[in-house]
Amino acid sequence: MMEKMIFGRYVPVESLIHRLDPRAKLLFVFAYICIVFLANNTATYAVLLVFTMALILISRIPIIFLINGLKPIFLLIIFTFSLHLFFTEGGKLLFQFSFIHIYEEGLRQGIFISLRFMLLIFVTSLLTLTTSPIAITDGLESILNPFKRIKFPVHELALMMSISLRFIPTLMDETDKIMKAQTARGVDFSSGPIKDRIKAVVPLLIPLFVSSFKRAEELAIAMEARGYRGGEGRTKYRLLKWSGADTGVFVFLAILVALLVYLRS
Repeated sequence: MMEKMIFGRYVPVESLIHRLDPRAKLLFVFAYICIVFLANNTATYAVLLVFTMALILISRIPIIFLINGLKPIFLLIIFTFSLHLFFTEGGKLLFQFSFIHIYEEGLRQGIFISLRFMLLIFVTSLLTLTTSPIAITDGLESILNPFKRIKFPVHELALMMSISLRFIPTLMDETDKIMKAQTARGVDFSSGPIKDRIKAVVPLLIPLFVSSFKRAEELAIAMEARGYRGGEGRTKYRLLKWSGADTGVFVFLAILVALLVYLRS
């Protein structure tokens, strides 16, 4: 399952979204995370769903690849849906058995919140799938550049975020390898009581922490060996260029916001 985790991975495909300036994509994702909360009825969620599906098609990232990426967090989505289904009251009573009551409003909220969750995962995953870690670092540093005036460590923050994103898939692969090694030794992660499953995870965490610290140390040594001394005086090999397509992204975003505000109930 771990090898299907998509967050943090970069897929080098030739597409319009891949060619966009990383600053435009970062600002778009931040804005999308805010405007997704404007949706509050079927029409607004339908608009968001169509808009997000259009982005996926333009990015040329296979939709099956994105759906497979949802599998590791599928239980979290089901948990979110169940909370709203069983604990939200209102509207017509749809089902009743003993102490279980399912209302129309609970079903509606469960579907909407789960859909919102999935849309956010799709769009934030598209950012890393279509943008290399170096481009994300450059874009984030450029956006936060004004904060350098107040001595904010912009370069260091951008570098830390870039390294974190870069190592998410690596850690997932490492976790998968350790799980397979533990399974070969007789550890069962997929069945049995929850108490036994939690106990089985402990031997998994220790080698994972050791491996993570080892990788961090190797990275620090490699950076020192190459003379890394922070962002002061550093120049860029690839310069960011803002094009008309980047401006067009925000025109479409403004149209989306206007449509959501108009359709809100």
